[in-house]
Amino acid sequence: MEMEAAVDQAGLYPSVEEGDDKHKPSGKRVTFPSDEDIVSGAVEPKDPWRHAQNVTVEEILSSYKQACQKLNCKPIPKVLKQIQELKDLTQRNECLELKGEKLDYKACESLEEVLKRVQFKVIDLEQTNLDEDGASALFDMIEYYESATHLNISFNKHIGTRGWQAAAHMMRKTSSLQYLDARNTPLLDHSAPFVARALRISGSLAVLHLENAGLSGRPLMLLATALKMNMNLRELYLADNKLNGLQDSAQLGNLLKFNYNIQILDLRNNHILDSGLAYVCEGLKEQRKGLVTLVLWNNQLTHNGMGYLAAALPCTQSLETLNLGHNSVGNEGVHKLKDGLIANRSVLRLGLASTKLSCEGAVAVAEFIAESPRLLRLDLRENEIKTGGLMALSLALKVNTSLLRLDLDREPKKETVKSFIETQRALLAEIQNGCKRNFILAKEKEETEQKKSASMAEIATEDGTREEEEEEEAASEQKGEGEGKGGEGEEEDEEGDTTGNAGQPSSQLETSSETSVSQMNLESDSDTEDEEEEEACVTCTVSVSCGQDLEELLLEASLDTGRDAP
Repeated sequence: MEMEAAVDQAGLYPSVEEGDDKHKPSGKRVTFPSDEDIVSGAVEPKDPWRHAQNVTVEEILSSYKQACQKLNCKPIPKVLKQIQELKDLTQRNECLELKGEKLDYKACESLEEVLKRVQFKVIDLEQTNLDEDGASALFDMIEYYESATHLNISFNKHIGTRGWQAAAHMMRKTSSLQYLDARNTPLLDHSAPFVARALRISGSLAVLHLENAGLSGRPLMLLATALKMNMNLRELYLADNKLNGLQDSAQLGNLLKFNYNIQILDLRNNHILDSGLAYVCEGLKEQRKGLVTLVLWNNQLTHNGMGYLAAALPCTQSLETLNLGHNSVGNEGVHKLKDGLIANRSVLRLGLASTKLSCEGAVAVAEFIAESPRLLRLDLRENEIKTGGLMALSLALKVNTSLLRLDLDREPKKETVKSFIETQRALLAEIQNGCKRNFILAKEKEETEQKKSASMAEIATEDGTREEEEEEEAASEQKGEGEGKGGEGEEEDEEGDTTGNAGQPSSQLETSSETSVSQMNLESDSDTEDEEEEEACVTCTVSVSCGQDLEELLLEASLDTGRDAP
């Protein structure tokens, strides 16, 4: 019992050591503060927009100039001009464009007087010679003031570890940043962990450009591991990073096995090789929903790698654009690819520019065209396709009703028989006419479906109105004739409200929006320059650097030149 008492005392009471080494429980007092001393309030957090209320352009100019004077730096003429051109300060302005300006720490600090008063859609800091101090200051401001939805920090090679740390903090904390362009801005071993931690959390970032950022090796491993858990990123651009066919490709394949949210993966101008394509295709097999565009332009792929791709294509159900341009696919590779493409039910655009095809390869492609009910665009430029191949393609287009654009070299190839040159020109014209015919048919089908949807919506509206009329009549009969004209008046009002609301029901709105989207898809894949120009106007969405068309960017990434990083 004495032992238990000792344990209780030791466990429950703090002991006081005295001179005779005996432990006694200390006296424990509990006191409560008086009413006057009790905390009854809290300090409000700092409001980032306390300077932005009822502000004028003149006040912003004055504040910016004063800040420059205090920091002993010159106001940037480009900034002054853009401030003067601001019109509506109550919403996000289009762009703060600083491309090419040399921004030292003081210049960056002075910009806070602008950023604390105005928000922008795009902030362009490309090639501004940012150092660690300046980059850290700017990124902290952009995060605190939610300054941009699109940020371009490309071609800044000296932002260093602290700059990337601030960028990662910005990516993690801001709720507005959707697009980050960090092309040609090195993300090395000591900086990559910060960015990886930021990407592990599903923030607001949807588009990430990391072309030529030195990612091969540990940085890519950290990013790929983090992105397995990311739910928001939709577009990932990793061109020109010297990604190899072993560890790097294994990381990419593993990423595709777990992440079904990334829709565009651009791997152009790397060293994936056939061995790396095997890893990527293992991940591609798991993409039932998710990846829409895969760009493998210029990755030293050969006919051997096409076997892996042919095995993966029947499994993937989301892939719509596949670009294999500038790889040595060859006739043998296309033969391997053909069966996989025919078994696939999702690919709409296929890029085979400069893939070492001759007439034999064109015949295999023609067999796929003839079998495909959904292919919209095919790029066969920069190949040695002569009369025989063009003849096969022309015949295929006589039975195909989906292909809207077939890209071929404009000038006929040299033939031993001179008359074949004219034959080639005639075949090229036939192919073009076949695509135009398909385009007209597609538009007619679209218009028919639109009218059908509209009429269905009207029928549904009329049925709903009739049902409500019948219900109202039944209700008025039950109430009896004693209510007189007042009841009839209410019924008429209710009918009027119903008709007014049903005049444009949600189903009809959804139908019209779907129609316009698919129509834009048709236009974007047409083979006439006028329609392409129209597409550039209609589908302009968001920009990296003040006006670059995202749809145009996507088309470039998927099928067009492939040479320039977007």
